[in-house]
Amino acid sequence: MNMLKECRLCPRECGVNRINGELGFCKATDKIMISRAELHYWEEPCVSGEKGSGTVFFSNCNLKCVFCQNHCISQEGLGVEVSIERLSKIFLELQGKGANNINLVTPTHYVPQIIEALKLSKLEGLHIPIVYNSNGYDNMDTLKALEGYIDVYLPDLKYCNPKYSTRYSKAEDYFKKASLVIKEMYRQVGEAEFDENGIIKKGVIIRHLMIPGLFFDSKKIIKFIYESFGDDVYISIMNQYTPMFKAPEYEEINKFLDSRHYDAVIDYALELGVKNAFIQESGTSSEEFVPDFESFIGI
Repeated sequence: MNMLKECRLCPRECGVNRINGELGFCKATDKIMISRAELHYWEEPCVSGEKGSGTVFFSNCNLKCVFCQNHCISQEGLGVEVSIERLSKIFLELQGKGANNINLVTPTHYVPQIIEALKLSKLEGLHIPIVYNSNGYDNMDTLKALEGYIDVYLPDLKYCNPKYSTRYSKAEDYFKKASLVIKEMYRQVGEAEFDENGIIKKGVIIRHLMIPGLFFDSKKIIKFIYESFGDDVYISIMNQYTPMFKAPEYEEINKFLDSRHYDAVIDYALELGVKNAFIQESGTSSEEFVPDFESFIGI
């Protein structure tokens, strides 16, 4: 747990001693906080499948996205404290429920504890793939510590232009950092592989949520991904943006995505030659798809 004594797990590099109770940007202590642990059916088809993804939602976050759908856990700290031993049991319980994988959602600030929990659960029979589902704002040393523990990386790549990442997520260096760590993710796990049922076993899926007004930024993201990785990774182009949380304070994004812009980005990806991509149908922009964290007690 030495990484928590002078915490630099993410690009914020706060340097706080979390073991002594000091709080950095994400507000996480040395105690693991989770808000939900259950089968989840609304990830990409190769992640959820029919059985569901064994999803663990971690509380707190190192970004401050003004439109965050999960703001009650990411920025308001909703969740319960669990020990490393309990987290390892949760992984095994999700496997016992038939989960296709263990899906670690917003895990960056708990990486040292997660590694210890994975060690314990693997000794007791955990064998399904481990998915690292992050916002992309990771540090290289943190990613390197995860090598050998993660089978599937599922990062966001939210912005290209630092003007947008600063305004909407308080992270001017977002693309600079995320673009490098995604290359490290790919180095670790390589080209995507799937089982006989089409469930991903290893590889990288890069998510890009289109935001109203950022059409040209989205095109730059798609171009970067394809020029960097070709069809060795999958791109998940998402249209589910919903103006929640503080989005009403920002007039330019206080609206749903124009479907014509989404279709145009899909066409652009096809023109580039992208073959491995997930796209969404209309009707995914809704609060109905946000998990109910307030009432969940199954931890």
